[in-house]
Amino acid sequence: MTARVLVTDHAWPHLDVETSVLAAADAELVVAGTGHLDELVALAGDVDAILTCFAKVPAEVLDAAPRCRTVARYGVGLDNIDVARATDLGMVVSNVVDYCTDEVADHTLVMILALARRLLPLHRDVVDGGWGAGVPGTSRRLRGRTLGLVGLGAIGRAVATRAAAIGMRVVALRRSDAATPGIETVDRLEDLLAVADVVSLHLPLTADTAGLIDAAALRAMRPDAWLINTARGGLVDTDALLAALERGEIAGAALDVTDPEPLPVTHPLRSRPDVALTPHSAFASDGSLAELARRAAENVVEVLAGRVPAGIVNPGVLTSPALRMSTAAAR
Repeated sequence: MTARVLVTDHAWPHLDVETSVLAAADAELVVAGTGHLDELVALAGDVDAILTCFAKVPAEVLDAAPRCRTVARYGVGLDNIDVARATDLGMVVSNVVDYCTDEVADHTLVMILALARRLLPLHRDVVDGGWGAGVPGTSRRLRGRTLGLVGLGAIGRAVATRAAAIGMRVVALRRSDAATPGIETVDRLEDLLAVADVVSLHLPLTADTAGLIDAAALRAMRPDAWLINTARGGLVDTDALLAALERGEIAGAALDVTDPEPLPVTHPLRSRPDVALTPHSAFASDGSLAELARRAAENVVEVLAGRVPAGIVNPGVLTSPALRMSTAAAR
């Protein structure tokens, strides 16, 4: 019987890569229209796998999918999937890591440079007919400035390499005893916030990291510092950030991710000249999107074939009596 794979949503124009990978395994796509909860619950009843990008896949969707063996994330973060419930139901959950390290690191550096060179206000002035004389402020030299990294995984290290190449000092919050050449470490977030000219976030969103940058953290930053977030919107308390900007507690922010996402059209952050916004696009390039689609689809194919996918994130499910995969393959 042909397997059915529900695609809840996708951030690219077509599904040719997934279709090709899954067709080779005699599987077909069922593509959601809106990705809203009620639609996903209705579609989940006869699918064998779920592929999801940004759409929420909560317990209601998982409970409505009695045949589903796996939920595969297009991406790294898992905050949109109820992994615990999927595990209870015997579903293998997978993600795709390290597919967009260069893209997110490049995007982070671009955001830092845009703030330092006042790219957005200067551009707006020229578009409006000016030529710079009416734009207050002075661009900032980055050489010798301190970049504070909160998160030192593959992306954080790639950002550090790029920042060092333009002469920035790099300081990171210590999360292990392993040393990284060229990167200084501190033990407390408060210590990093106190010395950083730029604070850049590179953490997953978990119960421990949600709201990490709150009002107290923003007050601990230098008044001339910038906040960069290309990780997850929920790491930052949006209301506290807006208040800090309004009070001049920090100099500006550049955000590829927000909470909520997308920001409402009338949200004040959209119109502030000290804020640069992009639409959760740091991960995207021609190369990264093709790799992401292929690897996510391959994770699904592996489970449908009774094999453990390379991107499994809940390996404990393999010994669960509820596992919806052959135990021989799981071993």
